[in-house]
Amino acid sequence: MKIWIDADACPGEAKQLLFRTAERRQIDMTLVANQPMPIPRSEFISTLLVPSGANVADARIVELMESGDLVITADIPLAAQVVAKGGMALDPRGHLYQAENIGERLAMRHLLDELRGGGQITGGPANYNQKDRQAFANQLDRWVTRALR
Repeated sequence: MKIWIDADACPGEAKQLLFRTAERRQIDMTLVANQPMPIPRSEFISTLLVPSGANVADARIVELMESGDLVITADIPLAAQVVAKGGMALDPRGHLYQAENIGERLAMRHLLDELRGGGQITGGPANYNQKDRQAFANQLDRWVTRALR
């Protein structure tokens, strides 16, 4: 069991929680990014630098992850690939993607992309806040507890 982080877009506060979790629960964790990332010294935390480019980090995560792993990402197409390979994906806002809900999430993303493309929706997601941090912490704790049983 391992945690993979799609690190370029992951909020710093979520990364800090993940670092503490990796140390406390002794879970291997890898941050995958196309630029160097500062991480604490730890035998459980590492980084993997990938070349710049669209979906390069995503492809590397899917290539290396195994069934039962957890991937931290807000990228729904990446989450779908993770789920198809037997893993779970957790959004930094606390949304857990698994086989039961990934199809619905992909359909919603597609619809929102169409609405944005037509100019019917503008703007992006709300700022990362305390409610998001708490939801993420709760889901992460549930996953870790189940995985370590």
